[in-house]
Amino acid sequence: MRRKVLTVAAALATGAIMLSGCSASSGSGSDESLTFVCSPQEDWCQLVASAFTEETGIEANYVRLSGGEAVARLSASGDTPEFDAWFGAGADGHIAAHEAGLIEHFVPDGAAAIPDEYKDPEGYWTGIYVGALSFCSNTDVLDKLGIDPPTSWQDLLDPKLKSNIAMAHPATSGTAYQAVWSQVILNDGDQDAAIDYFKQMHSNVLQYSKSGSAPGQMAGRGEVGVGVIFAQDCQKFVNEGFTQLVATYPEEGADYEVGAVSLIKNAKHPEAAKKFIEWSLTAEAQDLAATVGTYSIPTNPDATITDDMVDPTTLNLLDADISEMGKARNELTARFDAEVAPAPKS
Repeated sequence: MRRKVLTVAAALATGAIMLSGCSASSGSGSDESLTFVCSPQEDWCQLVASAFTEETGIEANYVRLSGGEAVARLSASGDTPEFDAWFGAGADGHIAAHEAGLIEHFVPDGAAAIPDEYKDPEGYWTGIYVGALSFCSNTDVLDKLGIDPPTSWQDLLDPKLKSNIAMAHPATSGTAYQAVWSQVILNDGDQDAAIDYFKQMHSNVLQYSKSGSAPGQMAGRGEVGVGVIFAQDCQKFVNEGFTQLVATYPEEGADYEVGAVSLIKNAKHPEAAKKFIEWSLTAEAQDLAATVGTYSIPTNPDATITDDMVDPTTLNLLDADISEMGKARNELTARFDAEVAPAPKS
């Protein structure tokens, strides 16, 4: 296991609601409609579906599922999937789905423009955005507790934060799994040490949510002092009126997410799905995210970087082996579910 810290700039340089519409019909790849899993926030999913339909005339339906939920739903469907493509969530989730035989090999037109570190060398997924993990803090709550916004993982163990942290459950949320994997990297690949860290933090966690962005909303409402979420989600909540929120980053480094898109194996509408995937790699499609307040960094070099996106020069990111991370996901999240989440709190 490598343990390496690099700047986002260096990393970039190197390299469930169903929308109404036509129902998916069984058959051999009609171009008239598709249904995709969508893992980012709801408003982005809505815009992606409507914009793709407007651009291509193909009716796009979606179901909004977080990364862990998507893997579970795809696994339950087996050889008769309800979906044609998967948009968003960390590449580790797509890798876990591929390991389970749920993802089809497909190298889309336009993939050559995406840096190599943001796509699968074997051609099973392609990155569409990058997100940096952050601590999203309510400064009003922290002022009452007499502490500053956290700037290290160790700060989250402060007893003053008892019941004042919110984090999603890594079995359902790719965001939370990024936090877990950060500890694996920081402990030189020692998964036992990573689990031990979250056992220590457990008493400080008020709630493990299902959604990765929900802890930021909890922090915004003052229910907790700190939410462990992606920076783009924290900025979205700030712009929506939670101006007391501030994003900080662990000085030891944190893992980052490569949000991916992939083709579902045995899709009922594979040709429509392929067109959707190819469209999602374009700069025009990736620029849509910021218009609904989602400030992840696009992977297409021609897409627009806005002032609300995280400043790459200010962050250190951990160099993760995405493939190893994906393969370890099921076992590690099962351990969290058994050893951390149900434990009594002191």
